[in-house]
Amino acid sequence: MRTLRLVTTLAVAGLLAGGAALVAATPASAATAVFSVTNTWGNGYQGQVTVTNNTSAQITSWRVEFDLPSGSSVSQSWNAQQATSGSRYTFTNVSWNGTLAAGASTSFGFLVNGTGTPLNCTVNGASCAGGTPPTTPPPTTPPPTTPPPTTPPPTTGTPVERHGQLRVCGSTMCDKSGARVQLRGISSMWLNWETAPYAENLSALRWMRDNWNLQVIRAAMGVEPAGAYLSDPNKARTQVETIINNAVTAGVYVIVDWHAHEAQNNQSQAVAFFGDLARRYGHLPNVIWEPYNEPLQVSWTNVIKPYHQAVVSAIRAADPDNIVVLGTPTWSQDVDVAAASPVSGTNLMYTLHFYSCTHGSALRAKGDAAIRAGLALFVTEWGASNADGGLDGRSCLPEAQSWIDWMKANGISWTAWKLDVGTDTTNLLSPGAPVTGGWNNYLHGHAPFVVANMR
Repeated sequence: MRTLRLVTTLAVAGLLAGGAALVAATPASAATAVFSVTNTWGNGYQGQVTVTNNTSAQITSWRVEFDLPSGSSVSQSWNAQQATSGSRYTFTNVSWNGTLAAGASTSFGFLVNGTGTPLNCTVNGASCAGGTPPTTPPPTTPPPTTPPPTTPPPTTGTPVERHGQLRVCGSTMCDKSGARVQLRGISSMWLNWETAPYAENLSALRWMRDNWNLQVIRAAMGVEPAGAYLSDPNKARTQVETIINNAVTAGVYVIVDWHAHEAQNNQSQAVAFFGDLARRYGHLPNVIWEPYNEPLQVSWTNVIKPYHQAVVSAIRAADPDNIVVLGTPTWSQDVDVAAASPVSGTNLMYTLHFYSCTHGSALRAKGDAAIRAGLALFVTEWGASNADGGLDGRSCLPEAQSWIDWMKANGISWTAWKLDVGTDTTNLLSPGAPVTGGWNNYLHGHAPFVVANMR
């Protein structure tokens, strides 16, 4: 992570509390603002500003302002209210993060198109260069419009060449060397409903690997609807096997997802499907199995767990070591229920799905409980939208960032929903996106946020 420190001194007497100015006896050095570049790509980056109250008194609001040089602009922000006037950007606290006790901090984030970093930064009107500007300011050297180049740690080879065979280690995932690994990638659309074969295109997969840092792709094979696996198994199997073979060629991981809501009603078909693929692909380190996407509100112990036991047994007959990710009750939310009676076996993980406009800290608490109980989680589907995938087009990036932070802290791998064109928030691509990749100018909905957090 590249960090540029903007040490900011504030005169807190200018802050208002209950409509009245605070007494001027507050120390002059009231806060610091630290700007960080947390992700970068070819012509853009994800930035973060952390504001810390360094006084012995509480402050009740904050306002950060800065300019961006020509050619750079903020496209999205979260955890702050944003106002823009030309090249000047103003970020003020939201209701829940304006009050900072002595020593407390809060952060807001933003995405920038372009490579220019903040200039002329102020916090509550005080200069980032050092408190209230003097009457006759000393000569200064203008800051560079772009940060100095940084060299990332050297990496060689594809994701699978770097990490090899994956395994569950405690409540997280480890690679061939025993190092904790967090895979980040995207999910296909329901393969029976995708508007074009984006997920089946090898050139597109390589492009996402090289430009988005994609490490894993999820093949969401629809099962129950018309045109899906049960009604057209040859087509569905061909789509999935194309994605598997492309992942092997590109050196990325692939999740084979039985994308169903009532899989227990077709257990024999699932057993045959996974047993066959395990015999033919289970020797590869690339493959991760997901036998049940999102069970409904049915019993874990009486319905879902017996189904998993049957499918896992079929997989393990041919594939003793690849990870299997097990769906959990209530659209893969009740991981705490599964934790009370886990499936026996090795290299088993459990599915947690979230959509940030609908799911927040209460669902993360379920995840925390499952982790404390020893379960390893994998978020095989998520969106910065409502649980319907964002039919209203709305994004909830502050809560999505809370999820991103939580997954990173716990080493939880993820694939974001979904690689397709459409008006939903979670459609990653806009109309006209070519099937073969090259999508820098075709990102839609929550895609800029997703891509920034893959890099």
